[in-house]
Amino acid sequence: MNTKRNILIIGAGPAGLCAAETLAQENVTVTLYDRMPTPGRKFLMAGHGGLNLTNAEPLEKLLTRYQAPNAALSAAIQAFPPEKLRAWADGLGQETFVGTSGRVFPKTMKAASLMKAWRERLEKQGVSFVLNTRWLGWNEDGSLQFENESGIFTAPRPDALLIALGGVSWPELGSDGAWIDFFQKQKIPFAPFEPANCGFIAPWSAPFAEKFAGHPLKPVTLSFADRTIQGELTITSQGFEGGPIYALSGLLRQAIQEKGEAFLHLDLRPSFSQDALAKRLSVARGSQSFATFLRKAGGLSPEAIGLLRESAGPHEKLPGNPQKLAALIKALPVRLTATADIERAISCAGGVKFEALDEHFMLRAHPGVFLAGEMLDWDAPTGGYLLQACFSTGFAAASGLWTWLSGMATKA
Repeated sequence: MNTKRNILIIGAGPAGLCAAETLAQENVTVTLYDRMPTPGRKFLMAGHGGLNLTNAEPLEKLLTRYQAPNAALSAAIQAFPPEKLRAWADGLGQETFVGTSGRVFPKTMKAASLMKAWRERLEKQGVSFVLNTRWLGWNEDGSLQFENESGIFTAPRPDALLIALGGVSWPELGSDGAWIDFFQKQKIPFAPFEPANCGFIAPWSAPFAEKFAGHPLKPVTLSFADRTIQGELTITSQGFEGGPIYALSGLLRQAIQEKGEAFLHLDLRPSFSQDALAKRLSVARGSQSFATFLRKAGGLSPEAIGLLRESAGPHEKLPGNPQKLAALIKALPVRLTATADIERAISCAGGVKFEALDEHFMLRAHPGVFLAGEMLDWDAPTGGYLLQACFSTGFAAASGLWTWLSGMATKA
């Protein structure tokens, strides 16, 4: 292409940044807009736990982690798989390692150093950042409206536009979903956003919530439908949060939508079989309080004892038979009635449907406009899958944009 093309990207999260880097390697001018004062705000927040970039499990298995997978998303991940993401991080001087369960982290365990190196490289590649600037939509002539502290202004129509504005979780970090109404007015197929990798509401009594909110419940095994996951939960004033329940969030959310509630079963002593636990509970209680008995004989934490009483009733109503009591401890039913607020969810399900895009991630109704990242309708658990899909769709949309531009140049 003999003429240098002008590319505009809206959204400086991992999808938009990856797209910018992909396009900066071509003979184009890339300008990246974001409403926040610095790029990658949610990316940096995710890094507080060590920045789980991707997962090293076999690609075939990794692709099954995405709920309701589709050909476009699978193709994007195959084109930019975990190996390429790790190589990209290595190229920034951020060598990675594989942790437990195949999770991949930078050895520094710091998102800030990776983001700093990334932005410096992008600027050296010629990417321009326009920050503290909100996109308001595009006009009929293809020009774009923006707003900053100086007011509303119009940017000329670019040769191509790539939008990566995220979902609606953690809106204070930039993904506030302000673009949704505009897209719906354009009649672009859209699935309503729902919380994913989120906490759940349980109808706690006031005394239980006051005493145990913020306390960990560990180790514990969660079972729902045909899934069983072990880990650590956090009791909140309204219910639960934590990795194991995040992993079950899609199934739990669907069950609550269909039935109005879902019963999660918790194994409060996963290291013991039911028979072994029953044997421990067969010893004489003597003058001990029931709580002391459960703590000493059953090995239950105060949080587990409190949850046992909260979900199954006071000790006068608990089974006196050791085998039945052990069975209850090993499969305690907890009633969940709703998801926690979507604003506090780690990620979202829903977004622009893939049917609205062609194979190059271009909007069918708007030639030259490409989409990437969490604003698209896909869902994945934590464990590296979220960032992997953001990077992969950013790469796919940028590659599609370049293919489209090259075709336009050929036609011209």
